[in-house]
Formats: sequence, structure tokens, C-alpha cells
Amino acid sequence: MSVVDLDLDQAETPTGRPVSASTNTHQTTVFAVPAGSDVAPEHRLRATVPWPQVLLVFGCAVSAYALMLVGYSYLAGLSGAVGFGICWYAVFLLMVYVTAREQEGRQAASDRVASVVVCTAALALLAPLVHIVGFVVIKGLPELRPGFFVHDLRTTAALSDRASGGAGHAIIGTLEQVGLAVLIVVPLGIVTAVFCNEVRGPLRRPVRMFVDTMSGVPSIVAGLFIYIVWVVGLNQHFSGFAASLALAILMLPSVARTAEEILRLVPSGLREASLALGASQAKTVWSVVLPTARGGLVTASVLGVARGVGETAPLLMTSFGNKVFNADPFSGAQASLPKFVWDYFQAPNQALVDRAWTATLVLVALVLMLFTLARVITNRAAPGRRRPRRKASS
Repeated sequence: MSVVDLDLDQAETPTGRPVSASTNTHQTTVFAVPAGSDVAPEHRLRATVPWPQVLLVFGCAVSAYALMLVGYSYLAGLSGAVGFGICWYAVFLLMVYVTAREQEGRQAASDRVASVVVCTAALALLAPLVHIVGFVVIKGLPELRPGFFVHDLRTTAALSDRASGGAGHAIIGTLEQVGLAVLIVVPLGIVTAVFCNEVRGPLRRPVRMFVDTMSGVPSIVAGLFIYIVWVVGLNQHFSGFAASLALAILMLPSVARTAEEILRLVPSGLREASLALGASQAKTVWSVVLPTARGGLVTASVLGVARGVGETAPLLMTSFGNKVFNADPFSGAQASLPKFVWDYFQAPNQALVDRAWTATLVLVALVLMLFTLARVITNRAAPGRRRPRRKASS
């Protein structure tokens, strides 16, 4: 199969006339088919970066900034970063519109302004995340060392140097608590999603409303509930398992709602075909619906883990914290990364504060890895991303 890349400016219509295009921003790929075949060639548009337009927009931004430096401060006599930013953005959009209108017309200018507004809004949303991650990396990276992942604070005093101790006990505690919460939440969340999406009954709407209500429960309320029922009521004391129960309450609505949305994407024709072949509804769900949606269900589980891994309030009243290793989540207080950060950010010793920043870096890296894993799983599970099977050579 040969592939021919054609520029839109050089493409021709069936009548032989060239197709006109204002800007060369896309390319089309034509897949050749064997002679005599009834299959029409497949055309796919591939977006390319319009670098002249990008440079033009960048020039408008720099020009607007230079103009505002002169006009806002010296001529108008105004001050303030917020007012300067608003005025600069207005002048910037005006320059983009004027330059695009002179080159491409009014309609293209309106589209260009809309594109610039959307792109700048995306950058504005991305800027706080980049700032937070960068700030945490700058603060926590200097104290990051191999011993930080394997040592605890057993022999670390308040005035010990920065090379003493680590957060290995907190990392182990977080992994165990989140792991137990996943074992509780994933089966319950998927079963709840199957019930809300596949079962037709009077209880479906109340269950869905209950799940939506649980998603708005504050984390401190979940921790207080487990403290009253499990720690005090059943006299089970502080433990990592109590923290897992509190985290499960917070993670369950996220997993259930996301899994339900994934199950809705399964084509109804698959269910109807399975039922038409004589399969029961339970067999259809188990053999058709769940395998089809397994990639999305894994993504829902990973997002639920990311929802609960950084919670601090429930851990204050359930796991309580510990300075030494405790690998048994069912017996005794257990440390965790959020509780570790909470404890040592308030310490008077700068070495302890630096350890808290390093633990924050580890926690942020863990959350980012979970979201990245969810994105990778989603992309691989998408139908358009599946690799075609190779045909056996005859």
C-alpha cells in the first residue's frame, strides 16, 4: 500500500480545478487501493504547525507589551500588575485581529482571535500547575537522596542534620494504605457502575444519587466517620487499615461514576447481539461489556487512586502516624506521606522542613505518575490506537 502526501494548495477537484486554501495548515494522506477494488481511498487530515502565523501572534504579543510599557506607566500614569495584564491582553487581541484582517480577511481574523483566546486560556490553566510543580521540585530536589527512600526517623532527633533519616516508613505506609483501599474500592465501584448502567430497576436512581452525594462528602467527615465507628466504636485503635477505609469512602464515588460513564460508551449493538445469541444478561455483562470496557475501567481505577493518595485529613484520625517502620497495616499506628508532610512542615528545625519538602516532591511525583499511567492506558485502549494484526504468510 503506497501513501501519497498532497498539499491542500496543490490538490485538484474531480473537474481539474485546483482547490484554493488561504493557509497551508493541513495535509491529506491518500491511501492507494488495488485496481478494480470498490473501496474508496481513505483521506486523513494531518494538522501541521503554521509557523508564520505563530510568529505573527508572538510578534503581536511583544509589540503589545512594549506599547503598554510606554502607554500604561508613563503616559497614563497607572500602576498595578492586574490592570496592566488586562490592558495588555486587550491590545494584544486587537493587534492580532488587525493583522489577520489585513492579510486574510474578516472571517479569518475572527477565527484567529478565537484560536488565540482558546490557546491563552489553556496556558493560563497550565501555568499554576507548572508553577506548583516547579516550586516543589526546587524545594525538594536538593534533599532527595537514596537513603530518603529506605530510612525512617528512628534515630533522628530534632536537631539532627539533613543527611539523617528519611521517609521510607511513610512511603511504605502510603503504598499499603492505598493498596488496601484499591482492593476495597475497585470491585465495589465496578459492581456499582454495572448496577447503575446495566440493571433496570427502581433502585438504580437512588443508588446513583447516593454515589453523587458521596462525591461531595468532605474528607475530614470520612475520617471522622471511620474514627467514631472503627477506632472508638469497635475499639480497633489507630491503624493503616482504618486509613484505608477512610480513603475508600473518598475513592468509591470517583471510581463508580467514571466506570459508569465508561460502560455507557459500550455500543448497545454488542449487548443486543449477545442477547440474540441466547446469552443471559449476566453472561453478556461478564463476557461482552466488561472486556470491551476494560481499558476504561482500569483508567477509572487509576484516577480513583490518584484521588485518594494525597488526602491528609482522614489520616489524622485513623492512621495517626509513626516515626518507625510498621509493615503491618492491621496493627498499630502507621505513617504516610501526607501525614509526614503535615507533621514536619510545622517543625522549628529547618532540616525537618526540608524533609517535608522532599516528601512533598515524592507525593507529587506519585500523583503525576498515576495520571500519566491513566492517560497511557486510555490511549492504548482507544479503538483507533489498536495495532492491526499481522496476517500469517502463506
